[in-house]
Amino acid sequence: MSHPRKTIRAKRTFLLRLVFAGVVIGVSAALFRWLAYDRNWVTTDNAFVTGNIIPVQADATGVVAKVLAEETQMVETGDVLVRLDAQRAQAALGQAEAELARAVRNVGALFASRRQACQKITARTAIRERTLHDLSRYKQASLNGAASRQLLQNTEDQLAAQDADVKEARAEFQAVQARVGGVSLINHPDVEAAKARFNEAYVEFVRQNIRAPASGYVAKRRVQVGQRVRPGDPIMNIVPLDHLWVEANLWENRMEKVRPGQAAVIRTDLYGSGETYRGVVQGLVPGSGSVFATLPPDNATGNFIRIVQRVPVRISLDPEELKQKPLRPGLSTVASINVGAPVAKQPNDSIVRTAASEYSTDVYEKDLAEAKAHADDIVRKNIVREAAETDSRCLAEREVSAR
Repeated sequence: MSHPRKTIRAKRTFLLRLVFAGVVIGVSAALFRWLAYDRNWVTTDNAFVTGNIIPVQADATGVVAKVLAEETQMVETGDVLVRLDAQRAQAALGQAEAELARAVRNVGALFASRRQACQKITARTAIRERTLHDLSRYKQASLNGAASRQLLQNTEDQLAAQDADVKEARAEFQAVQARVGGVSLINHPDVEAAKARFNEAYVEFVRQNIRAPASGYVAKRRVQVGQRVRPGDPIMNIVPLDHLWVEANLWENRMEKVRPGQAAVIRTDLYGSGETYRGVVQGLVPGSGSVFATLPPDNATGNFIRIVQRVPVRISLDPEELKQKPLRPGLSTVASINVGAPVAKQPNDSIVRTAASEYSTDVYEKDLAEAKAHADDIVRKNIVREAAETDSRCLAEREVSAR
C-alpha cells in the first residue's frame, strides 16, 4: 500500500518543482526584459494617427453650379473645387466699375471747378485793378477840375462792388479747394472709396470659384449642385497624407523621463506588429486631455474622485515611410518611446516646426492685387487729361493776388 503513495508523492514533488522552475524562469525572463528593455521604454496603446484636416469654406454668396472634386480625390493647391453661379456677382462687379468711373469723372469735374474758380479770381482781380487805376487818375484830375466829383464817387462805388466780387470768387475757390486740396485726382477720398467698393465686388466675383488652399485628399464633401452657400458655410475637408504624426496619450505617472527629441517606435493595427515606423517625440501637450474637453472637470464641487490622467505626446512620423506604408488620421497604434537615451531637451521644450506646405497658402493673395490693378486701369481710362501747369499757374496767381 505504501508504493502508490510514494509514487503520488514523487509526482507531486516533480510537478511542484516544475512549477517552481517555471515561475523562476518567468520571473527571471521578466526581470531580464525589464532590465534590458522595458525600463528604458514607455509604451501605450492609447495612441492614434492624426494630421492637419483643412476645412474648405465658402467665402462668397452664391448657388453651387458645379462640383469639381469628390471624396478620395487628390487635389493640388489652387485647384477649383466648387464653382458658384457668378451672375449676381458679375452684375455687382459691373455696377461697382461704373460707380468707380463716375467717381473719377465727378472728382475731375471738381478739379475743373477749381480751375474755373481760380480763373474767375484772376479775371475779377484784373477788373478791380483797372478800376483802381482809373480811380487814381480821376483823383489827380479832380484837383484840376478835369474830373467831376460824381465820376469820382461812381468809380469808388464800382471799386467797392468789384472788391466784393473778388471776395466772392475767392470764397467759391475756397469751397472747391476744401474738397480737392492736398490730394490728386487719383488719390481723392471719393475715388479711394469707389476703389474699395470695386475691390470688394471683384473679390466677391473671383471667389465664386472655391479653390483648394492646400494639396491633399478630399474628404467629407458637404455641398450639392443647386445648394445656396454663404460665407463660412463648410464645403469639404482636405487631408494632406504626406504629413502625419501620432498622438500618444501617456499616463501621468509614466511621464517623468519623456523628453522632446527621444526616439520612438510605432506599430499600427493596419499593418500588424511586424511593420514599424520610426518616430521622434516633438513635444508634450501643455495639459491633460480633460482640461481641453468641452466640459472640463470641476474638482471643487465636492464629489472628487482621483483618476490618473493622460497627457498627449506628439510623435513625428518619417515622410518616406509614409510614402511606402500610407496611413490615415484616426488609425490605432502602439507607441513606444525610448526614455533611456539621454537628450538635452527639457519637458517644456518643443521641436515642432511649421514648415509643411499646409501651414500657409497663397491662393488668396493675388485676388486683391488683381482687383487693385483693374481699379487703377479704370481710373486711368476715365481721367480727362489736362495740362498740369494750368492748376499750378492758377494757384500761384491766386497766392499773389491774395497778398
